[in-house]
Amino acid sequence: MSFEVKDRDLAGRIGTFYTRRGKVETPCLMPVVNPIRNCIPPSELKDKFGFNMIITNSYLILKHFGTCAGDVHQITGFDGPIMTDSGAYQLLIYGGVDTNPEEIVRFQERIRSDIGVILDTPTGGFASREEAERTVHETVRRAEASVAYREDDTMLWAGPVQGGRYLDLVEGSAREMGTLDYDLHPLGSPVQIMEEYDYAPLVDMIVTAKKALPPERPLHLFGAGHPMLLPLVVALGCDLFDSAAYALFAKDDRYMMPNRTIRLEDLTELPCCCPVCSSTDLDELKGLPKMQREVTIARHNLYVTMQEVKAIKQSIREGSLWELVEGRCRSHPRLYDAFRRLREYEAYLEKGDPVIGKKVRGVFIYDQASLSRPEVFRHRIRIIDRYMRPPAREIGVFVPNPPEKPFIKSSAHSALSSFLKSGKVHVCYYGAPFGVVPSELSETFPLSQYESSDFDCDVYSKLLEEFISQNKYRKAIVVDPTGLIRIKGASIVKTIQDLESAEGASK
Repeated sequence: MSFEVKDRDLAGRIGTFYTRRGKVETPCLMPVVNPIRNCIPPSELKDKFGFNMIITNSYLILKHFGTCAGDVHQITGFDGPIMTDSGAYQLLIYGGVDTNPEEIVRFQERIRSDIGVILDTPTGGFASREEAERTVHETVRRAEASVAYREDDTMLWAGPVQGGRYLDLVEGSAREMGTLDYDLHPLGSPVQIMEEYDYAPLVDMIVTAKKALPPERPLHLFGAGHPMLLPLVVALGCDLFDSAAYALFAKDDRYMMPNRTIRLEDLTELPCCCPVCSSTDLDELKGLPKMQREVTIARHNLYVTMQEVKAIKQSIREGSLWELVEGRCRSHPRLYDAFRRLREYEAYLEKGDPVIGKKVRGVFIYDQASLSRPEVFRHRIRIIDRYMRPPAREIGVFVPNPPEKPFIKSSAHSALSSFLKSGKVHVCYYGAPFGVVPSELSETFPLSQYESSDFDCDVYSKLLEEFISQNKYRKAIVVDPTGLIRIKGASIVKTIQDLESAEGASK
């Protein structure tokens, strides 16, 4: 076993990834290292910034140093685990590479890579259906053949999943790759999609691949490196990432922050307390020679990126990953589109979200999109599938959620005391975010441990009707001040005081 899950929240996982050069904790971002020239020495990536694994390109090593190249750790100057890509990105961008699947597998073994990637055929972000099908079939063919090329059984191997925007192809690719002898699976072709800020389809691709792959294998998202994207893709189930964004952004004087990117020329302050920004004056930074300025900004970008990785891990451990995701996704409209797409995957997120062992925290509800969080979705499902009303309480009285929590200690509940004396009345509360809350459950987590903004929500109306039908009340009375609710077989009154006039309500 090369991967062991230690903790989880949503579909995100903290795990231990075992390589022959030691353990790596996931989620793990691997800075991309150019084997020929780097603005930051690779040795510093581990010693100063805390990145315990890097990725470099074996194809570039082959082209620059030849087939007799030495150990990749000596070439890069990095003594931790190293993953090597195969040249598939160059194949996507330039249309061809001067190597073949067998040569690049054997070469990665020869340079002592810890994790190798086969020479797959990337789909890209703009491929036609016909081209996407070709890349999927060719990648699977090469993956099957590449297994036979291996000789070093201490090395780990990555089998990419292709298919691009065509989700049925992604699913088929993932299922076939999952049957082969690989230790992890990168999701291929996301870079062009991310460059277009087209994050919603990326959500679909990740979830589709995750559901079809063996759960014990890590999922690697190629090219994901901006801090504001990382919480979302971790929450969806990605374990490993790689990115050269820290250096590429610095080259263009772009300064990373957890929720956005700012051009150096637009800064009037250095809004960060990392070691770089704490010891550098803004005017001094702007006045540095180009190369020195690039290195300085790249260092800042690395610190900010690592800070976000640590924030993600902390959020997973304390069970607050949803809050981090929601906060980051509200920093960009296209990310918010992706966040709203989570509504289509509520069951997937709830399935991976632990019910037991999470720290009890208050739940924050901002708007309709917040209703997709697992605690809310879980209650809406279980209140129908698993709940049965007390048998003797055959008259259902349904009251809008009062402002006080827990509901049974509210003034609205006190006003119902005369009805409760009969032992036949069952009081439930309804409204956002949880839909229907039986009064006897109103003190349980999270039904009274939440804060919500005031927003229009019609989710509860259908759920209320289903709940009433499921529990077969002899009589159901709904208090509806709005006059908008229509439920077959239920009496509607405007206020709690009107309950007295509802026939049989107190009997």
